[in-house]
Amino acid sequence: MKAEGIDVLSFAAGEPDFNTPEPICNAAIEAIHAGFTKYTPSAGIKELKEAIVQKLDRENGVKVTPEQVIVSCGAKHSVYNTMQALVEPGDEVILIAPYWMTYADQIRLAGGTPVVIHTSAANDFVPSYDDLKAAITPKTKALLMNTPCNPTGAVLPRATIKEIAALAIKHDFWVVADEIYERLIYGAEHQSIAALGADIAERTVTIGGCSKAYSMTGWRIGFAAAPTPVAKAMSNFQDQVTSNPTSFAQRGAIAAFNLDPAVVEGMRVEFEARRDLIVKLLREIPGLNVPEPKGAFYVFPDVSSYLGGKIKDDLEMAAFLLEEAKVATVPGSVFEGAGHLRLSYATSRANIEKGAARIAEALKKLA
Repeated sequence: MKAEGIDVLSFAAGEPDFNTPEPICNAAIEAIHAGFTKYTPSAGIKELKEAIVQKLDRENGVKVTPEQVIVSCGAKHSVYNTMQALVEPGDEVILIAPYWMTYADQIRLAGGTPVVIHTSAANDFVPSYDDLKAAITPKTKALLMNTPCNPTGAVLPRATIKEIAALAIKHDFWVVADEIYERLIYGAEHQSIAALGADIAERTVTIGGCSKAYSMTGWRIGFAAAPTPVAKAMSNFQDQVTSNPTSFAQRGAIAAFNLDPAVVEGMRVEFEARRDLIVKLLREIPGLNVPEPKGAFYVFPDVSSYLGGKIKDDLEMAAFLLEEAKVATVPGSVFEGAGHLRLSYATSRANIEKGAARIAEALKKLA
């Protein structure tokens, strides 16, 4: 539609709209000019691994050695490596819905079976202890948690993370903690599960990267920090699949992990202002239930009051808003969040105001 010249406002993007900070770009450019364009060790250069070790200690309270860090082509690649290293055919991996759809596919690609715990806005998309416990079977190999969460923006409270840790220790399963949105939090606190103690750290794989906090989605640098045997398995696997992440992008990542915190904070503050704006405007639309996200850059409104008549489900609602309002959203069903839409507020405040107005006008026609 955009190619045809139609003015479509997109709330579908899963990436920050800011430019990558200048010091990061300069570090990569300098690396290119210095000829740092060849192969590197498959699991990442020593200097970057050391920068990640320091970052995890400083910001997350997670203590690892460089040998426990595997640098990959994005956090998605890190999750895939983890599933391939841990999951065998017949294993079960617990997911907390709504969840990023890639998780389920990566579990299946490893031969595993996703076991889904459903949550709702009524409990801030946080699973109950009873639901967590009920999902565990003798086949449970791992639980994959994403906090802050894509698509809901939910942040798991420390109490829930401690419950997950206790269950993992008691029932002897792994925790895969995708913390890629950890720096984008509003009025809440991020808790790394691996920081809770040695017992849980030895069965946790912590996933992170540069994409979201440093606006580096296209650079494709992510990492996993894992107990040494798992890290070695992941390194061996990656060596046969992709080899190393891009050499000069790794130099940029070193600059990112050593960036002045004020730069990231400036982006976080702007995202928070946009969060407040889009929640306010969407809540003014009759019939929408709009939970306030505490992290990431997504809002996940419940549009079910408009469904069941002319518009059957959230997939049709996304199509309707695209055609009628020229607004692109993502249907919640793809995240196992039926009846919702995911809107990214990684766009300008002006676009948020225009988009919300268009959505309100379109939904009036369904009332």
